[in-house]
Amino acid sequence: MMPPHGMLHAPSFFILSFSPQDETELRENCSKKSEYLEPLVPMKWDFVLVCDKHEPDSEKDAKRMEFLDTLKNKGFITKEIEDKKNFYGVYAKSEIFQTYKGLLRNPDSGLQENVPITTRLCIINFILQNTEISSKETLQKLIKAKVFEAAFPLHEQEGPRELLKKNWAQWRKILKEQPIEDIRSYFGEKVALYFAWLGWYTRILFPAAVLGLLVFLYGIFHFDSSQVSKEICEANTTIMCPLCDQKCPFWQLSDTCTYAKVTHLFDNEGTILFAVLMALWATVFLELWKRRRAEVVSEWKLYGWDEDEEELALQLINNPEYDLKMYRHSYIRSTILLLLVLLMITVLIGIAHALVIYRVVATVVFTQSDFEFIQERASTVAVMTGAVLHYITIIVMTKVNRRVALFLLFPETPRTFAERENIFTVKIFTFQFFTYFSSLIYIAFFLGRINGRPGNYVRVAGKWRLEECHPSGCITDLFIQMAIIMTLKQTLSNFVEYLTPWVKLKFRKSPANPKDKDKAHMEKKTQDLYKNYQLNEVNVFSLFDEFLEMMIQYSFTTIFVAAFPLAPLMAFINNLFEIRLDAIKMVQLQRRIVPRKANDIGIWLQVLEAIGILAVIGNGLVIAITSDFIPMQVYKYTYSPCMLQNRTDINCLTGYINNSLSVFRVQDFEWQMKLPEKLPDFMRSEITECRYRDYRNSDDYNYSVQFWHVFAARLAFLILFEHVALCIKLIAAWFVPDIPQSVKNKHLMTKYENLQKLSGEKLSSAGVTGTTCIVSASSREMARSTDV
Repeated sequence: MMPPHGMLHAPSFFILSFSPQDETELRENCSKKSEYLEPLVPMKWDFVLVCDKHEPDSEKDAKRMEFLDTLKNKGFITKEIEDKKNFYGVYAKSEIFQTYKGLLRNPDSGLQENVPITTRLCIINFILQNTEISSKETLQKLIKAKVFEAAFPLHEQEGPRELLKKNWAQWRKILKEQPIEDIRSYFGEKVALYFAWLGWYTRILFPAAVLGLLVFLYGIFHFDSSQVSKEICEANTTIMCPLCDQKCPFWQLSDTCTYAKVTHLFDNEGTILFAVLMALWATVFLELWKRRRAEVVSEWKLYGWDEDEEELALQLINNPEYDLKMYRHSYIRSTILLLLVLLMITVLIGIAHALVIYRVVATVVFTQSDFEFIQERASTVAVMTGAVLHYITIIVMTKVNRRVALFLLFPETPRTFAERENIFTVKIFTFQFFTYFSSLIYIAFFLGRINGRPGNYVRVAGKWRLEECHPSGCITDLFIQMAIIMTLKQTLSNFVEYLTPWVKLKFRKSPANPKDKDKAHMEKKTQDLYKNYQLNEVNVFSLFDEFLEMMIQYSFTTIFVAAFPLAPLMAFINNLFEIRLDAIKMVQLQRRIVPRKANDIGIWLQVLEAIGILAVIGNGLVIAITSDFIPMQVYKYTYSPCMLQNRTDINCLTGYINNSLSVFRVQDFEWQMKLPEKLPDFMRSEITECRYRDYRNSDDYNYSVQFWHVFAARLAFLILFEHVALCIKLIAAWFVPDIPQSVKNKHLMTKYENLQKLSGEKLSSAGVTGTTCIVSASSREMARSTDV
């Protein structure tokens, strides 16, 4: 049976549609005492409101009735369905969607077509969330006041959901392409764009992962061939200064042979090329995503969709007397917010300093340990345990950061939901960035560079001296920190992310008591309501959390990738599972997420562009400051035997380690130094000098000329690297257009056809007069031609 003319076509979500005449008849057949409009035929509801059974005539009961009556006055049909909870089915009549179609014109296809189920649910959710009762309480406030417990759209038990379960939300489909169109038709454009972006990001990660793996394998193949590593392994007569003040022993440089070889895995000739290529990769990835996004939203006819216009239309549908909120800005408010944000950032940096102090103290404790294995590797164990502690602080501060970001939203009074979401995104990402990367920034750029020298160490509270870098560099410390945090984040966090909702759902769906006959004979429609209610609640930030998680991962993959070339590979493997994990959560473990329209990933694109710039700066600093690449090149082309002795029969890095270590007289140690009474393998009286990593004169301990040569080379490289990398990024951005020409031509043709059609309609409506004018104009033109 065809629906009446002008009716919204009933999607598969509904069993039966109603014409306005049907609804009038239903009203007349309803009891006058009934508080709600109860349909006489079965239907599946757009939304369901859930609440506990309130006592009659209580305050909560009165507010509930008032809210439902308000919905009825707005054109909704509601019905109470009693079970262990009270369920209220909510169904929106067609007039609401006719108004929506009339208010909005789709710039890509003229007038709105039939409203899809995702748009329908989005409109209904907006009205529900913005409906107020006499006490000015909205649905969210009523939920907080326990008047209602929850409000959610129902999952479809058949059709699109079953297809998504079969073709998408399964672990065995991990390598199969995602059905983006099916995701869009069920969850809406915003969710579909997230998965489209995540799939594209994962696909583009593959070449970066292969490149990083090749750089790592290059280091493995040259594990024993590095001249620097050989010199460290053979330096059994080089006595190094103690690593702490509390009776730490002198030690031989050859004791760290393995550490030096591991360092060469990441700090080798391929590191610079890899860092430059990753900067180029980040740019190409963004440009290709922009092209992909343009193609996708063009197919969806949302290329020219305007989010502000959409929200204004929804406001007018909800309340025809809606007062427009204008843009506002206050310099005083902005200054206060800026100061509060800076205060929060200072707290996060302070936490990073606390982790530094932990590593300093832990190094001393581990050095004095009774276990020889820990004692010999005190510095490495301190870094590893510090990384685990850092991960724990990340978990704690993530919750704190969210509360602070939400608190800082109130003074700003965002005009729309989209504006509120953008402001919150910028704040929470900033806080999370400092939470994750403050400690890494210290290790990369400050560790071993602000600790002073023997005889004049920088100390914490005048007691504990700061950490030193290994003679072969600090880049391995950065690698260890990144590897542990990334591994824990992408394994433990994902495990908890999946296991928590799965366990909660299994607990709620525990076997019912066999004596519960009422539940055993529950009607199917009531069973569907209860099954949806048992699913895990959808957090309003659920999709936001997924984006934020990926942005942090993208930061790890790009900003310090020079120190951790395996980061793209780890991210690629993680994302293969992340896609299916998110799919299973949304389709099987959670209530149906409320669909939202979108034609882009929003402000996250700007976050990605900012990360791309930070990646160039970060990798340039890692190579120039953290890596030993620049000091080795300065030595190779200035101080090596190849330059001073014109020798070509030896490796030009021969003697580099001895050249990079300064000499210190033991008698010049500070009073805090407590040298050990027993020294392994050599007598204390024989040690008059020890070595330490720096470029200083042996007489007055001032910086040597070579220090300033290295410093100038580091600075020159940093400037050159960043300018070259940024130029490559700009060229790549120019070379790869944001929008494919086919998409531009398609929209140009659509505009032309619409204008041509409109022009024809205008001419037709003009009738004979228009024809006469045209003929007259043509005659005058012919006359001019004849005269000429």
